[in-house]
Amino acid sequence: MCGRYTLAADRNTLLQTFPDFVFPTNLPIRYNIAPTQPVAVAANNNGGEVEAFHWGLIPFWAKDAAIGNKLINARSESLHEKPSFKHAFRRRRCLIFADSFYEWYRVPDSKAKIPIRVHMADGRPFAFGGLWESWKQPSGDALQSCVIITTEPNELMARIHHRMPAIVGPESYDDWLDPAARSPETLQPLLRPFEAELMAMHPVSSLVNSPASDDPSCITPVESSDFIDAV
Repeated sequence: MCGRYTLAADRNTLLQTFPDFVFPTNLPIRYNIAPTQPVAVAANNNGGEVEAFHWGLIPFWAKDAAIGNKLINARSESLHEKPSFKHAFRRRRCLIFADSFYEWYRVPDSKAKIPIRVHMADGRPFAFGGLWESWKQPSGDALQSCVIITTEPNELMARIHHRMPAIVGPESYDDWLDPAARSPETLQPLLRPFEAELMAMHPVSSLVNSPASDDPSCITPVESSDFIDAV
């Protein structure tokens, strides 16, 4: 799954990496993004404009926004059949921008978990595949929300976890965001595990365990003999 991630790249880097998207001038630097917080999203109905969406999908038919607290990830294999996701999968897809994500490695024969930061080996930002919804709040205002799609792990991620976020490659952005693309046969191949050889990972401080921690110390590498021995 993906329960925390980062978007610490500055706006110039984002504009250079994603030239077809328009990022807001006030986009904050984030080192520890958690569910229910606003995240940077490009939806397939806004012409490349990046907006802030609530992380935790609230389906249009939901009676209570609290359902979004449980819908932070969606398995790619079942998007076309799950009631919470099948409508959005056909019509409301998005890219969710990041430059790393966290996963917790469970030390064998122990209750200890080590937070691991996973990122591109060259440090460049990337985009998760996501779904979005617009939900009418009791006030009458619309709340836009999203969910991060997960897939099978690549060889790197398989060392620490049985799932990973579905990272959409730049060559597939247009296909993923194409409003006319609606069949699982066309869309699901875009959610394959990302190339392991292009990625890297390292242990970080347990400070990242708390959503209140959001500074460069969250991404600073730390030494961990348990993790080194495992991988």
